[in-house]
Amino acid sequence: MGITHETILEVNTNHLESNLNYLKSQLKPSTKVIAVVKAYAYGHGDIVLSRKLELLGVHALWVADFEEGSRLRESGINIPIIIANPGTKSTNKIIENKLDVVIYNFKLLQLYGELNTELNIHIKFNTGMNRYGFNPDEVKKVIDTLQQYPKLKIQSICSHLAASDNPENDKFTDKQCLIFDTICTTFFTCFGYKVDRHILNTNGVLRFTNKEYEMVRLGIGLFGVADDKNLHQISTLKSVITQVRTIKKGEGIGYNASFIATEDMKVGIIPFGYADGLNRKLSEKYGTILVNNSPCPIIGKISMDSCIIDLSNTTATTGDRVIIFGKENTILSIAKKLETIPYEIFATLNRRIKRVYSS
Repeated sequence: MGITHETILEVNTNHLESNLNYLKSQLKPSTKVIAVVKAYAYGHGDIVLSRKLELLGVHALWVADFEEGSRLRESGINIPIIIANPGTKSTNKIIENKLDVVIYNFKLLQLYGELNTELNIHIKFNTGMNRYGFNPDEVKKVIDTLQQYPKLKIQSICSHLAASDNPENDKFTDKQCLIFDTICTTFFTCFGYKVDRHILNTNGVLRFTNKEYEMVRLGIGLFGVADDKNLHQISTLKSVITQVRTIKKGEGIGYNASFIATEDMKVGIIPFGYADGLNRKLSEKYGTILVNNSPCPIIGKISMDSCIIDLSNTTATTGDRVIIFGKENTILSIAKKLETIPYEIFATLNRRIKRVYSS
């Protein structure tokens, strides 16, 4: 069947498998992998990639909320699905779909404990991120409270690294891991037995393998975005030139006529704009789109559903395919240009973009 959509996110699941295998090669064979597929699998399509990851043998999937978890469970996923932020109003759905929950404060602990039903939980501690998690000095209180709720089945204790990708902050990462070690020791001593632990993310795995525990959480690395030549970006975002027009010298282009042609020029209109995830800061020649492997600057202001590129030095015509990001115009390079992170670019890709999977 031919592709009828003008804008397509091509996702290579072979690259996903290769990335997972490479990251696993940095770990002990016994280490369990939790694959992070929140935010629609970082924009790539959660159900298809979660099914693939389940087939590849990951231990569990990590999502943001009960809606993401329920969607995956109802699609037929059987492995554990861990809800990072279960909230207080979704208990019935969580129980119905047999979802694991992360417990990070006493309100949640009491709420889920008083449900008086068997539930798999993961206890999160704050080691310096200062976002979610019990504080280190609350370990004994956590244990005392847990002992009131025997139907809560502890699957792991975990924390979150704040700066594992930044060598300048390695001392801070070391400190987080030391705090986590102390928390785990106290937890095991008070609780009477050990459970799995996890703190490493992708960059933690790539840079701090000496701090490996029984589990790791892999997110952005699965999608091939990290400073490591062995990881391959799994997606290419393509669109098409839907109109070519000639602009006379002195004419304006786009909203507010913010770009004025200094000479006669040929431009192309691409049906992809900021509503689709094209950051508006890439306007005014700051961003480029590849046309027949040639970078063509974005000119004028990016619109909600379209943008305009300079085709003056090309032979491009209506109907030609263009690449917004891919192997050549990588997510990392675009993120650096925008002074942001790849996560933001992936997460803002509109779901109206057609996802096409290949292997």
